[in-house]
Amino acid sequence: MREALVTGGAEGIGLAIARALAAAGYRVTIADLDGAKAAERAVELGAGHRGLACDITDEAQAMAAAATAPFEVLVNNAGIGDSHLPTLDQGIDAFRRVLDVHLSGSFLMTREVARGMVARGRGAVVNLSSIAGLTGLPKRNAYGAAKAGIVAMTRAMACEWAGRGVRVNAVAPAFVETALVRKLADAGRIDLPTIARRTPIGRLIRAEEVAAAVVFLASDAASGITGAVLPVDGGWTAFGDFGDAADPQP
Repeated sequence: MREALVTGGAEGIGLAIARALAAAGYRVTIADLDGAKAAERAVELGAGHRGLACDITDEAQAMAAAATAPFEVLVNNAGIGDSHLPTLDQGIDAFRRVLDVHLSGSFLMTREVARGMVARGRGAVVNLSSIAGLTGLPKRNAYGAAKAGIVAMTRAMACEWAGRGVRVNAVAPAFVETALVRKLADAGRIDLPTIARRTPIGRLIRAEEVAAAVVFLASDAASGITGAVLPVDGGWTAFGDFGDAADPQP
């Protein structure tokens, strides 16, 4: 059975990805800061799936997680949000933490898992970027920089390993319906109706839609695709006109 590792897979988009990979026939390992919840989610996926505690920014823990199975698929999903504060009010420690989790963590996990992929001549890495890494979102400096870095790292690794049977791609979601997004909305830090109007399809993206794109890029159906960044954004990055993007007509 093919082995897949999903970081940050105990909740939200990561959990949707873990479920989709399991449904596609992979044996899934969920690596999450919350090891207990990762183990619970693995049990929910069914027999054979695993959950483990892992801080992806810790080199020793990343190495240990990568050594638990001969992974053919790695999904670098783990991440944290930023402060949503004006630039002049942002602190350097928080800025560095966002970069460390998204960039250093994805680098470490990919480096370690890809050792086996390169040796076996087969593997697929799918990274989680964002529209924040492709466009300019005010007050999202650290998050945007991290997600743009994910794009650059994806392309660099893809070119390096293209001849070794290892593909590296990324997905770039827009705002996704998750508990975190709802929490931000409840706190008044984002406005969901405004976001829906700005999105050409007129709604937020579902976590399952992101997961479907990830499973495709990880699969043999995408065997000719590497170094690509696939927006899963309902047309967000395509829209360049004034006003609302969504068609108000039924």
